[in-house]
Amino acid sequence: MRLATHLVLIGALLLAACGKSDLSAPPKATSTPEVEARNSTLVVPIEMSLDRLQQRLNSKAPRQLWSIDKKNMKCASGKRVKLLGKKRKVTPDIDCDISGQVTRGTITLGGSGQQLTISMPVNATVRARDIGGVLKGETATASAVVRATISVAMDRDWNASARVQIAYDWTEPPGIDFLGQRVKFVEKADAKLAKVIAELEQEIQQEVAEAKVRPLVAEAWEKGFTNIRLSRRNPPAWLRITPRGMGLVGYEVNGRKFTLTIAVLALAETFIGIEPDEPAPTPLPPQIPPPGNGGLSFFMPVVADYSQIEAVALKKLRKLATKGIVIDGVGSVNAQFNKVTVYATDDNRLAVGVDAVVEPIGERTGVSFGKTTGTVWMTAVPVTEANSRVVRISDLQIYGNTDGMGTNLLLRLAATDRVRNEIAGALVEDLTKDYNKVLGKAERALAAKQVGNFRLSARIGQVRHEKIQVTGAGLFTNTVVTGTGELVYSPETRKPKKKKA
Repeated sequence: MRLATHLVLIGALLLAACGKSDLSAPPKATSTPEVEARNSTLVVPIEMSLDRLQQRLNSKAPRQLWSIDKKNMKCASGKRVKLLGKKRKVTPDIDCDISGQVTRGTITLGGSGQQLTISMPVNATVRARDIGGVLKGETATASAVVRATISVAMDRDWNASARVQIAYDWTEPPGIDFLGQRVKFVEKADAKLAKVIAELEQEIQQEVAEAKVRPLVAEAWEKGFTNIRLSRRNPPAWLRITPRGMGLVGYEVNGRKFTLTIAVLALAETFIGIEPDEPAPTPLPPQIPPPGNGGLSFFMPVVADYSQIEAVALKKLRKLATKGIVIDGVGSVNAQFNKVTVYATDDNRLAVGVDAVVEPIGERTGVSFGKTTGTVWMTAVPVTEANSRVVRISDLQIYGNTDGMGTNLLLRLAATDRVRNEIAGALVEDLTKDYNKVLGKAERALAAKQVGNFRLSARIGQVRHEKIQVTGAGLFTNTVVTGTGELVYSPETRKPKKKKA
């Protein structure tokens, strides 16, 4: 019985080894990576110099705020006593001539954080002459500090405005003492100073309104429409930024700079393989409520080329062949692996083709039963674990009609545990190096890009990846890159002209 079985097996092997074994290949997918657009927020800090605004206020406001020159003014009232039930004047009113002026010191702008302040020292000098024909004159000096807090706002059309709150205190109220009486000039000085303060308030409001914020905002909006090349190859990728709206976040005083912070809500799209058209700028829209500062967010593609996997798999299979392979029911075989082909097929699976030559060898005689040459095809599913950059293979299956597996040596060779394990192990791909290369490219691409008078720069904060996609271009994974993006006003430096020889 055993002899008959062996004879049948030998006959089957001889039939199977009589030439080339052609097995159908899985269909080849030509799918492209799917990359979604993401909403991003770019920060646009617009700086204004406090020194410039301070200089303009000082150049416009006069040094002498007001002056007075009045003759025969009643400087002091005569004394009155009650006599016979009535108040009677016992000393006459004292007249005098009054002259004087109020001057200002240097207007200073400052503050910190959300507080913008202004201060202006005021000095008053008042002289009283020919006092009642008794005293030749008295001089009074006084000083005050005018203080203001400024709140800056922006209307829907990006025009700046300021709300100014001004107050002051006399550190030394103007007045003089003579003949035992105090002659005060506070009311007269206050009346004059109130007019000066009102003019100063209007001046500040006008200066803020003329700060030319809208042209800078409009230019920042226009330059926000741009393409950035993320990588030149493996794979070529571009980031297209299309602004959708802008809103004022707030302002800050830091040193001698007053910074308005504007947030741009933009669409960030990643393109792979083909450079997209430059986004067409649209007119500056009205201001929107400030978008949340979600930061810059976009996809950075990481692609593992199938040729890398093919080379590793072929190397492992050839190493296995040198150790010898045993097929159950057949015995030892000589296996020669010539080529491994990997590509994308249907249902997010990989197709793996192994070109091989199989030669059964008689265990006792060492006689060859002939060679079978062909390609056997398998399919597998690539998977990754959470937070892992290693791609592994699961569900490795022989593709096609397996009814003739009992007599097809190539199919039986691929079905052995050792060959299947070597193929599955060879298809494990660690994307860490690819990740690092891709992120390095992204960091360099986003470090600084000059667009007109603005510099677009970004810093990468966090990177995470999504599930693996089996595409015609290779194993693809979307890395979600988040960070901060700034569009900073930075005038380009012109290159000096070369002198003619």
